[in-house]
Amino acid sequence: MTTTPLRPATEASGHTVIEPSILYFGTPVVLLSTENEDGSFNLAPMSSAWALGHTVVLGLGREGQTARNLLSRPDVVINLPAPGQWQAVERLAPLTGRSPVPSTKAKGCRFEPDKFGAAGLHEEPSQLVRPPRVAECPLQLEARAERVRPDVAGGFVIVEAVVRKVHADPRIVVPGTDHVDPAAWSPLVYNFRHYFGLGPELGHSYRTETPRRSED
Repeated sequence: MTTTPLRPATEASGHTVIEPSILYFGTPVVLLSTENEDGSFNLAPMSSAWALGHTVVLGLGREGQTARNLLSRPDVVINLPAPGQWQAVERLAPLTGRSPVPSTKAKGCRFEPDKFGAAGLHEEPSQLVRPPRVAECPLQLEARAERVRPDVAGGFVIVEAVVRKVHADPRIVVPGTDHVDPAAWSPLVYNFRHYFGLGPELGHSYRTETPRRSED
């Protein structure tokens, strides 16, 4: 009796081994507003954020102004833009609040003290923290960085921010509830350095607690 030798999994499945330079495999974009040492405010885009209960975990470049601010002044607002605001986000991408510009920043990055103005966005006072909210963002999370620590590679910091108050545009909330309507809200997603929104709903989890909007 003869047996057929097993083929490598990559060949059998048709997959190809690749070595991408980044692993942004579709994560929401957030704009972080923090307080500078002189009392002014910094605004920075980032796309390494995920939520666990009321804690949002953020991954930041170690040399950036946001990481520096949170180490000394832990108040932060996590602003979530909508897909149509991607150009404002991109206007922030080549800017830094640090001078001189850190050597770890990408080529073409420049110092800009007025990030809100450069992006065409507006400050809105927060209620529990010092940094302002981004008025144009449909979701705004006032939070406090309770833990800031280096990652295992040493090039980033990992921030655990506890959300203290959530502000939502009424148009994305199911009326009469505290639920964000997933059919009305779409985050701006950063997918391998390209911007996307969500497509139509495919279904829902058995754990959902979100009531359906009335059809009136």
